[in-house]
Amino acid sequence: MLTFQDHFRRGGRWQRRQFLRAGALGLGGLTLADRLAVRAAAAPGGGALKDRSVIFLFMHGGPSQFETFDPKMDAPSTIRSTTGEIKTTLPGITFGSTFQRLAKLAHKFSIVRSFTTGDGNHDIKPVLGADSLRANMGSLYSSIAGASRAETAMPTNVLLFPRSVDPSAGAAVTEFGNFEGTGELSRGLAPFVPGAGADLQQDMQLNLPAGRFHDRRALLSSLDDWKRWSDGSEVLEGFSATRQQAFEALQRGLFDAFDLSREDPRLVERYDTAPLLPRDRIDPRWKNIEHYATNAQTLGRQLLLARRLCERGAGFVTVTTSFIWDMHADVNNAPMTTGMEYVGRPFDHAVSAFIEDVEARGLSDRILLVCCGEMGRTPALNKDGGRDHWGNLAPLLVYGGGLKMGQVIGQSSRDGGEPASQPVAMKDLLATIMHCLFDIGQVRLLPGVPPRVLEAMTRGEPIRGLV
Repeated sequence: MLTFQDHFRRGGRWQRRQFLRAGALGLGGLTLADRLAVRAAAAPGGGALKDRSVIFLFMHGGPSQFETFDPKMDAPSTIRSTTGEIKTTLPGITFGSTFQRLAKLAHKFSIVRSFTTGDGNHDIKPVLGADSLRANMGSLYSSIAGASRAETAMPTNVLLFPRSVDPSAGAAVTEFGNFEGTGELSRGLAPFVPGAGADLQQDMQLNLPAGRFHDRRALLSSLDDWKRWSDGSEVLEGFSATRQQAFEALQRGLFDAFDLSREDPRLVERYDTAPLLPRDRIDPRWKNIEHYATNAQTLGRQLLLARRLCERGAGFVTVTTSFIWDMHADVNNAPMTTGMEYVGRPFDHAVSAFIEDVEARGLSDRILLVCCGEMGRTPALNKDGGRDHWGNLAPLLVYGGGLKMGQVIGQSSRDGGEPASQPVAMKDLLATIMHCLFDIGQVRLLPGVPPRVLEAMTRGEPIRGLV
């Protein structure tokens, strides 16, 4: 915790009792200053780091390839998209009709129609699986980049659940895997999770004397007072250089990075997906209805927060809502048509807002967005109009990161059940992401990189046509 407390004037001079304490940021138990010292001493990443960030949007529950990016409208009615299709800006390419905004931006991103996750199990293998050493993929990144940025103290690996932007949101769904897991890697490389447990809002709280913490202006005034007092004085002699750096980094804007109120309200409104929840069609018989509601309420703001964090130095941000893309048409889940209203429209709205925002800021080469789930859906609809688990093909969207956009990679079979050309596996997606973040040739030359980390990063091949 960073704490300002119990300070007062005595004889016209500032006195201090525990005036500044730069403490744990929830990053593996080390204090912020400790981590800055380690970072400065070890210089993780060296010249291997590229000036890029990744946002991994995990489509929890398993999205259908048909109702998203591969409608198969020439197939029988039991196979083709239940929502129909919509033309895109790419000649001859259509999406499921729910994706009206994304269809107009198809030339800005790329779709992989031959991606396979390997099995139809509910788990979080794209984020954390055998290919990533059972560690959050962002932990692989931090194992080389370091756990935080020396210049800003920004955690390099961040995980955004719905509560990161809405304290009233339901708890994260973790029964299918621990998003914070580090597997074979150090626990100190676990992602930083704002809004849950020892969160940033609590761990970086400014504790001021009663009566001083009235509003943002008073808070900033207090910081200014401290800065004026400390400048030119010897008050910081008792602190190490890295503890001084810790304070400066926090003061320079780490707080603001997590504060959406700093954004233009019109942009926040553009991202906001909450109005898209079709409340008039909520069916209480579906046990997962609250998950659908959480998705609509938070997804857009989660992506906006992720963009802010990447701008300020976060290298890997995992975004996940609740368990929502499971559309069996049973007691727990909606059928495909209704499910895509609850889930597909917020996704279309949020991702298109993100792409337009990043494009306007000129950040498309610096930020890579990856969207996929743990599996796809069966080619044949079940008797109730839902689709069941399918591990042989799944949708994949990739945007930005300096990769080649405006194309469709690979083709699926006639029934949309498996790759027909250029199959892409999980290990290949991981290799593509790591290629985007690192100069792999330089990583091989870095001293101390565990062989298992390097092997995980290079086991697959970057997706041909994207790099």
